[in-house]
Amino acid sequence: MKFLNILHLFAVFIVVGLTGSAPDSAFADAPKTTVQQLLQSIKQMHHKKPLTPEQQQANDKVSSQELVHLNVRLVSQKTLGKYWKERNKKEQDEFVQLLGDLFRYVAFPNSSKFFGEMNIHYAATEMEDKRATVPLTVEHPDEGEVGIDFVLEQNSARWQVVDVILDGVSMRNNLRTQFYKVIKKNDYPELLRRMQKKLDGARK
Repeated sequence: MKFLNILHLFAVFIVVGLTGSAPDSAFADAPKTTVQQLLQSIKQMHHKKPLTPEQQQANDKVSSQELVHLNVRLVSQKTLGKYWKERNKKEQDEFVQLLGDLFRYVAFPNSSKFFGEMNIHYAATEMEDKRATVPLTVEHPDEGEVGIDFVLEQNSARWQVVDVILDGVSMRNNLRTQFYKVIKKNDYPELLRRMQKKLDGARK
């Protein structure tokens, strides 16, 4: 996958958590409910450009709600990996802001287009202590049948998606690999430049 094109899939694995404690009888259903709510929310976004002012306002509302459930700073730290500690506090804050804006204006709308064209079939949730995997199969008109595993962990009373495995490929690891390649081949400022260019293009 090309640089940052996987953001629309990466966004899926970490944009939402299911708040509130669930009764024991519903424990096994909570991870699946989290994924269902996530995909339903993403599908509500408008992605066909040009957007009307009303559609953009609706998208902003949905994406802002999703960001509430996303620890952008932690995501930034994990995807930058070893390079995170090399940045000073100001640079870290700037990266967090930029990545958060990419989720709002690039990842979420692209996810809406991706999943909006699919029929989704859920398999049984696999539970292991405070970790769960929600496997599903999607039928895409162009790509055919695609297997996706949503990996979730329970944090206090909340289930949160921590990774998405698309046909055996971890989206979190894939994004970190793309960042590493750009930094190693060029430098950190080049990574920021490419991210900003992607954001600017999405905002036009």
